[in-house]
Amino acid sequence: MTRLTALVLALLPALPAGAHPHVFADVGLALTLDARDRVVSVDVTWRYDDFFSLLILEDMGLDPDGDGVLTGAELDQLARFDLDNWYEGFEGDLYLYSGGQKLDLGAPDFVDVRMVGGQIESVHRRSVDPAPADGLVIRPYDPTYYIAFTANLPVTLPDRCSARVTKPDLDAADRALQAELAKVPEDQFEVIEMGETFADRIDVTCAPLP
Repeated sequence: MTRLTALVLALLPALPAGAHPHVFADVGLALTLDARDRVVSVDVTWRYDDFFSLLILEDMGLDPDGDGVLTGAELDQLARFDLDNWYEGFEGDLYLYSGGQKLDLGAPDFVDVRMVGGQIESVHRRSVDPAPADGLVIRPYDPTYYIAFTANLPVTLPDRCSARVTKPDLDAADRALQAELAKVPEDQFEVIEMGETFADRIDVTCAPLP
């Protein structure tokens, strides 16, 4: 369990697992390509919703005056709050595919943390097993759907490349979720991994190198 998930569970009321997300985060991506137009790293931005940001600040004893502005020392304390204690096998809620094959991503390196209009925005970098950027498919999601990630922030690419974001069919996703929940006895508390059903899809295309 990550520190972030532990905080979700500790700070929010107990609810049926998988019933709906407890935290909302906007996602932004910046892809670095090598000279052969292969993606080699990705910077991941997570901007957390106002309420969860407030809970994190209160839990860590930051921003006591509530003005949404943190000192340098407070930002240092906040750094890596959502990166530490990633357990072995945790995939970082980010999935990249090339030619239908899932790519291996490296451990997260802290880049930045800041406050944006009262919301915590963190940035980390992950290496990517090199693969062609053209045809790349990216899906940011939490399998357990505790956190709802939405690709609302920019996807930064070289000028010859572009990204198209496709939103999920939420009605169909909700029907699938309800069908899974119906299989769980009322007296049981079970995590249902339906996050992919609600996930945005980002398709990358690139013009050929000159």
